Amino acid sequence: MEWTYVDEYEKLLFRMSSPRVMIDNASCADATIVMIDSARKHGILLEAVQVLTDLNLSIKKAYISSDGRWFMDVFHVTDLDGNKLTDESVLNYIKQSLGTIHYGRSKSFEGLTALELTGTDRVGLLSEVFAVLLNLQCNVVEANMWTHNGRIASLIYVNDNDSGSPIEDSQKIDRIEAMLRNVLKGDNDIRSAKTSVSLAVTHTERRLHQMMFADRDYERKPRIKTCDESLVVAVQNCLEKGYSVVNIQCKDRTKLLFDVVCTLTDMQYVVFHATINTAGDRASLEFFIRHLDGTPISSEAEKQRVILCLQAAIERRSSQGVRLELSTDDRLGLLADVTRTFRENGLNVTRAEISTAMDRALNVFYVTDALGNQVDSKIIESVRQKIGFSKLTVKELPLIYHQKAERDEAPMGAGGAMLLSLGSLVRRNLYNLGLIKSYS
Repeated sequence: MEWTYVDEYEKLLFRMSSPRVMIDNASCADATIVMIDSARKHGILLEAVQVLTDLNLSIKKAYISSDGRWFMDVFHVTDLDGNKLTDESVLNYIKQSLGTIHYGRSKSFEGLTALELTGTDRVGLLSEVFAVLLNLQCNVVEANMWTHNGRIASLIYVNDNDSGSPIEDSQKIDRIEAMLRNVLKGDNDIRSAKTSVSLAVTHTERRLHQMMFADRDYERKPRIKTCDESLVVAVQNCLEKGYSVVNIQCKDRTKLLFDVVCTLTDMQYVVFHATINTAGDRASLEFFIRHLDGTPISSEAEKQRVILCLQAAIERRSSQGVRLELSTDDRLGLLADVTRTFRENGLNVTRAEISTAMDRALNVFYVTDALGNQVDSKIIESVRQKIGFSKLTVKELPLIYHQKAERDEAPMGAGGAMLLSLGSLVRRNLYNLGLIKSYS
């Protein structure tokens, strides 16, 4: 009888601690409303935002409110074309995932070895990294690379090309680390170049933020111009309420809220209340925060550090340059060949997203010239000719990056076929997460 009581009590605690998720597609004409009611736990807001952004959904508005130990999050979300979510499989996945965020979830990288790299950015660096991995018979399955303020951070998932297994031989790991460290050092980065090998599972984009934060990229002066000169971050203390208030004004883009909440969370701040609004291509974000111990920001130096760190978090993912998409059959040496062609034509890769699915390479590169300026279209076409016009395409950014005043008036033309719809984009992300068997 006593054991039965304990079991029922544990079930009650489980139900009380599990988030309640409601999805409303009727109240708002142009967005799907996702509501989460849950017990407060440090980092749970980040986990909720992560679920939505991992599906490449756009968060148009959000309201976060906390009352003691409980909080309510309300998100207005659309696909990247600004459409409401109507696919039941997507809605069910969102509800199921948000209902279990207390227990954490990350994309599975089982069977892969993670390589973490940080160092000084330079033209052709990514080409040299992939050439080293090719020489060491490492097959790149997935990778992400960011650059900011002259620094680079990359997380590369590899396996052994011959066996397809994770790389666990200590001598080979030491050799990989040493050779990559030599590449990252170049001629003048002896102290700050870092490499590490890990079998740990982590959220790639959160880890990249952590790596660049640890590298203190936010303290360095920009080497090239940033793409959002209108970015403003302000921090004030609301002493009568015991909060610090963070205000951000910037261009809107996908995953903006994730980048901000990720940084606040990893800096050990708790968001108690927040309001996020977007209009056209602009975003306005306001957060009421405290330290984990319940105190607000206590000094001018800390305030300036928060401002610099949030500016850096927003700028790291800001899209600089021309977006090139590579879609072709995967093979050993593909990345080394493609990035060498970029280097030989003076293209600097400012950001990269590398993935493979069903023996196909699905890669995205953002490129500028060596000074961070827009690349001449003739150079882009020359590079496409060498790699293959059908394999390497120039893609416009999703509609979220542009004002859409005439969206409801202008009919969808042939160019609309270039833009990914919810049916393909979100399903592809579910497929990549291993949650559905096909996204066709």
